Amino acid sequence: MQSEVRDLENTPKWVRSSRCGPIQGNCVEVGFAPPEVIVRDSKRGAARLVFGHTSWIFFLHRCAGPLTG
Repeated sequence: MQSEVRDLENTPKWVRSSRCGPIQGNCVEVGFAPPEVIVRDSKRGAARLVFGHTSWIFFLHRCAGPLTG
């Protein structure tokens, strides 16, 4: 899985974590710009991680951990 940091001028609407407070602060934001998913720290808006669709799905599955029945 490879990701890169780059500055994008045309960004999508950003979605914040539900755990992020109402005041601008320490938030992780995700933007969807097919075919890419962009992740940024709200305090450092210019630097972003850009993932392809497959890498993003892999990341989400790894974060969720093993599924139990």
